Amino acid sequence: MQKNIADCALSYLGKRYARELKPMTDAHLIQMRLNETAEATALVRFGASVPIPSLEGMETIIDLLGTGYLFSERDFSHLAQFLRSCAQLMKYMDSKSGVAPIVSRYASSMILMESLRSEIERCIHSGRIQDQASKELVRIRKKMSVNEERMKRKLDSLISKHRSIMQEQVVSQRNGRTVLPIKKEFRKHVKGSVLDESGSGQTVYIEPAELTGLQMELTSLQAEESREEMKILGDLTDLAESYSREIALNTETVGVLDFLFAKAKYAAAIDGQSVHVNSKGKVNLQRARHPLMGPSMIPLDFSIGYTYSSLIITGPNTGGKTVALKTLGLLTLMMQSGLLVPVHEGGEMAVYEQIAVDIGDGQSLEQALSTFSAHIRNMITILEEANPSTLVLIDEMASGTDPGEGVGLSIAMLEELHRCGATVVATTHFGEIKHFASAAPGFENARMEFDTVSLQPLYRLRIGEAGESYAYSIALKLGMPKHIIDRSKSVVDEAALAKNTVQVVLKELLPQTDGENHTSVPVSMERTDSKEHHAHTTVPNETISPNDAPLVSDSAPIRDFRKGDRVYVAYLDQAGIVSIEEDNRGQIEVMIRGRKLKIHKKRLRLHISADELYPGNYDLDIVLESKENRKKRKLMGRKHVEGLQIELPPEE
Repeated sequence: MQKNIADCALSYLGKRYARELKPMTDAHLIQMRLNETAEATALVRFGASVPIPSLEGMETIIDLLGTGYLFSERDFSHLAQFLRSCAQLMKYMDSKSGVAPIVSRYASSMILMESLRSEIERCIHSGRIQDQASKELVRIRKKMSVNEERMKRKLDSLISKHRSIMQEQVVSQRNGRTVLPIKKEFRKHVKGSVLDESGSGQTVYIEPAELTGLQMELTSLQAEESREEMKILGDLTDLAESYSREIALNTETVGVLDFLFAKAKYAAAIDGQSVHVNSKGKVNLQRARHPLMGPSMIPLDFSIGYTYSSLIITGPNTGGKTVALKTLGLLTLMMQSGLLVPVHEGGEMAVYEQIAVDIGDGQSLEQALSTFSAHIRNMITILEEANPSTLVLIDEMASGTDPGEGVGLSIAMLEELHRCGATVVATTHFGEIKHFASAAPGFENARMEFDTVSLQPLYRLRIGEAGESYAYSIALKLGMPKHIIDRSKSVVDEAALAKNTVQVVLKELLPQTDGENHTSVPVSMERTDSKEHHAHTTVPNETISPNDAPLVSDSAPIRDFRKGDRVYVAYLDQAGIVSIEEDNRGQIEVMIRGRKLKIHKKRLRLHISADELYPGNYDLDIVLESKENRKKRKLMGRKHVEGLQIELPPEE
């Protein structure tokens, strides 16, 4: 993000501010930054070409001002260009004060420094010190001009005189002095000093005696000129240093404006909008997009912090859940950095002191971290730091470990984060977490839409609805053999049937009772919801008398129960199997966990009939015989039902 904004900046300061861009936590300051960026963006969108100075060469000048360094003609050329650009920028922004009052105030704080600029322009032009920079320089350069003219006339005369003995008809320079290229054999014909000779030795370079005096005079004048130029540059340097504070202020302001308009250019590129800022955890965005995905992303409608502070997002893989998390996180960071965000107008966003994220696998061979370990380490840190000013983004809760334990741990962590007051957005595939979110106060479900016909994700977020993973449909589309899909469905159906058949199992067995003589025992129940996950519910210890319990409601029909029927005992919240049918007193023997109880038929309700529970020609006497006797049998076939094992005789 910083790089994208830096690319839009023109000056070294604007690029530096972009690279150093960081989120803020002061809601009032953030709103101010958003408002000024919105003003600058409006100017950019209307096609305004803001004359931001490039600050070329100013970094060196700012660093060396006040150090005693003598600035060169090139340095002053850069400074003069900077001062001219500042004047142009101030004039431009003054004309825009009506439509961009906040941005214009930056330019109005700048200083013109007309006297410094005019003095530099008087003394230096096109990187060279002008003759009129000082009277002494004018005198010296006039004398140099006369000297050079005399030398030129003398040279023309010498060339004409020695043309026949010159190696070539040109004048050369050796060590800054003018010489004639004379053929070696004629060197005695020219009066003067040999200053050099060619590599072949065929040419000697002679300074004619007639030019020696003139060249010495020119050298002296050049030294005077250099001393006078140094004096002029020194005076200009002193003058510039007297404006050090003003130059630094203008440079800083230009950098800020360059950075501001870089943010504006980036906002225009992503169609960014300003939002209302709050510190109450409220977020309401319409048509939000991830800035790096551009128009290809389906816009996201998102809301949190009004009636719920924790949102659980479900849906299929590749459906956009993680993108939704990253979009919310990135837009929040952008907003807190004073950047406009790609949303519909009128959005509202919350300011957070910290954004805690657990997205990605997190495995590490070097640190010996598994996926689950990495998630847990992240979550421990998040739980330690979570507070009402924390945004927590969690991807794929309960992943990387036993689903049952992972679900329980995830729900416990969600409850703790909610207790801390944090704003939480999490994704998951587990139904238990969805059910928890639908029932727990402060929580809400959401789903990513999925086209069940085309089996394509629609990438639209629907808040208030729980989604599905569509694992079968996606797997089938990707080429999974149909017989494996069918087998998977049958396994799930069998598990669901077992869950409905065996829901409640006694932890402590009730003793057999007969008629009015009964024994009271404490009851504890263990409910088995799935093979991997166990949720335990314990009934408070109390004495229970089977025949003292209330009867079945009068509205419930009393029927005849058959041997092998699955019946429900409401007052015990238990299910059992009829082992002996009704006697003359209306008592029915029911087997619960291998123990047989006599219970009046009015206290029973049919759960599953024997025909449905035991399809086929099973011997119910063998099925219902005591556990001890069953152990003695050497049966070769077994049928397992989750939470209850029913042993069957071997097939013939």
